[in-house]
Amino acid sequence: MKNALIVFGLFAVLTALSATSANAQYGQYGQYGYGGGTPTKVLLIDKMVGKVGGAQTKGGITDIQYIDNLSESDAHYHAEDQVPFKIKVKNASSMRLTNVNVVDVLPAYVEPLEGPGDYNASARTITFNAGDLEPGQEKIFYIKLKVLPSNQLPADKGIFCLVNRSRASAENLSNEDTAQFCVEKQVVGVTQVPSTGPEMAIPLLFGEFTLLGAGLFLTKKAA
Repeated sequence: MKNALIVFGLFAVLTALSATSANAQYGQYGQYGYGGGTPTKVLLIDKMVGKVGGAQTKGGITDIQYIDNLSESDAHYHAEDQVPFKIKVKNASSMRLTNVNVVDVLPAYVEPLEGPGDYNASARTITFNAGDLEPGQEKIFYIKLKVLPSNQLPADKGIFCLVNRSRASAENLSNEDTAQFCVEKQVVGVTQVPSTGPEMAIPLLFGEFTLLGAGLFLTKKAA
């Protein structure tokens, strides 16, 4: 009886080690994604804006540098400038995602110029379907907006920042991201400071010598 218990114990230990080895080989959910728990689907979206003056043309192809956000300390866009955006949608899970939908929400003072989808003027949204995403698959989309003319921008703001928001959804998942950029506009009523460069030096010197000569003349006459 004692020997039987020892044999049974050894069998149980070997069975446990075998299961541990299998889990290590196929992950915590086992070979088919089950066993240890319920696998999770993950949908991600990344929104980026093109840097001002960051476009470079190489061999006829324009390469734009995209970053997450532009602040007031960065270069600014101006009236009627084109503002490019990059949207990355990714399935960061091991399961297929179907019918991924993307909604891009436009801020004030811009209008859509280029890109996929349909534009709803009243809601100020661009909507398009990204299709299905296989496990680990990523798709990239580009949208270009245009800053409104100067007379349609705020008259009391010299520099103001805008936020463009994008949201991706599929099945019961959703994820969103934003990208900020800033617009610069000359405030009405601000006058330019007179130039004091080299071109103004000769008239100023001539004026000083004229006043000096007048002073000497008055001195001699008084004497």
